[in-house]
Amino acid sequence: MHSVKWQRTALLQREAFLLRQRVSSRMLRSARAAVTNMSAEMRGLLPFSLGLSALRTGQQAARAGGFKCELHGTRSVNKAQPTFGLLFDIDGVLVRGRMPIPAAKKAFSKLVDSKGQFVVPVVFVTNAGNCLRQTKAAQLSHILGVQITADQVIMSHSPLRMFKKYHNKCVLVSGQGPVLEIAKNLGFNNVTSVDMLRETFPLLDMVDHNRRPKLPSTPISNLPQVEAVILFGEPIRWETNLQLIIDVLLTGGNLSRVHQTQKTPHLPLLACNMDLMWMAEAHSPRFGHGTFLVCLENIYKKITGEELKYEALMGKPSELTYHFAEYMIRCQATERAWTSPITSLYAIGDNLMTDIYGANLYNRYLQERLSRKNPKAVAKLATAAGSTTAAIPHVEEAENMWESEFALPSATSCKSILVCTGVYNPQAEVPPDASQCIQETVFHGHRDFRFDPALVEPGQIVNDVLEAVEAVFEKEKFLLQ
Repeated sequence: MHSVKWQRTALLQREAFLLRQRVSSRMLRSARAAVTNMSAEMRGLLPFSLGLSALRTGQQAARAGGFKCELHGTRSVNKAQPTFGLLFDIDGVLVRGRMPIPAAKKAFSKLVDSKGQFVVPVVFVTNAGNCLRQTKAAQLSHILGVQITADQVIMSHSPLRMFKKYHNKCVLVSGQGPVLEIAKNLGFNNVTSVDMLRETFPLLDMVDHNRRPKLPSTPISNLPQVEAVILFGEPIRWETNLQLIIDVLLTGGNLSRVHQTQKTPHLPLLACNMDLMWMAEAHSPRFGHGTFLVCLENIYKKITGEELKYEALMGKPSELTYHFAEYMIRCQATERAWTSPITSLYAIGDNLMTDIYGANLYNRYLQERLSRKNPKAVAKLATAAGSTTAAIPHVEEAENMWESEFALPSATSCKSILVCTGVYNPQAEVPPDASQCIQETVFHGHRDFRFDPALVEPGQIVNDVLEAVEAVFEKEKFLLQ
């Protein structure tokens, strides 16, 4: 009797246990389904959340630095995010003079989506310096058929925004175009042009007999004493600019004095655009600002016996210009809420001595940043640079200067791509022996940049900018949506 009752009790307990399990299983499946549905919704919000986080981080970094990111565009959500940026030269790559290169428009049709928004960060790095960024952006928008903002354009003089210690000094500017407006747009508050000097001191410009004053004259106004000289680009009247710049340098900025040719430091001199030549509509390259600098340097040395010294050289191939470009690439990524760091840069140009040299020089800097804590890697880089001593550039010193304005780069490489639509002649060869190459007939770089065969070796040579863009997309496995 007791045995039967115990068996029934055990059976009831087992049925109750199985019932609870079935109920629990149904509840668990329902709960999982609910969680799955909720997760799908949350997954849709994740990129938005990450984008906001990246944007906040970027805004904090921009507030901490010396410049603002002021790019405007539609933020990307749920699209393939690039990890690379493109640096385009303009003359010889996109245009020749005022004529667009046919491949340029096709190339840029691949770089924008159906709404006209760039699918990768893009900046234009030009050594031109005779106009405002806004003007150049409008020209490019018209030529390429896509909307280009001023913040995507880096002129040779753009890094002058960093040199704040000169912004309140009286500076003499040389070049052509709206040089006074350009200088003020860069932050300079007390600007004098060569034309203003000539009007004030008409007896100083004597090369052109037709422009000489007919009667003896005295200075017609009192300009402040010049404290620094800034060379934006090649001027129109070279003889006038060369004469008056030399006068300013040899008088310490006071043109009422006579020349002082003894060994004394001259005024600070900052130069933009070192291109010896550039490509326009003509069949052969034309003189650039680098040629003007050669004239100025040699005249100064002939008169004084001393080398002309620069406080700073800007424009390609200066590392400073590429660091500025890398910063603007990061700004675009932040503005578009692209959360993946931009680790690779591709610089597309037509000039071995500026575009390729500059990109490779900046790539060397990025490599040194990564490897300077590894003594063997640094030694290897020094050997590659042709140095038997610690001749590696002072990376930490450069970082200290740049970090205050830009923060450190996210890029780890800058690859060079050479196109054959401009200055570069595919039939010409660079001699492999560096000792043969350090001549003006071969090395067209600036006097203060030593020749290194490795720095003028492009990472890739293509026919035109369209092939360059396609090659980058293929290398990065970047598929358009």
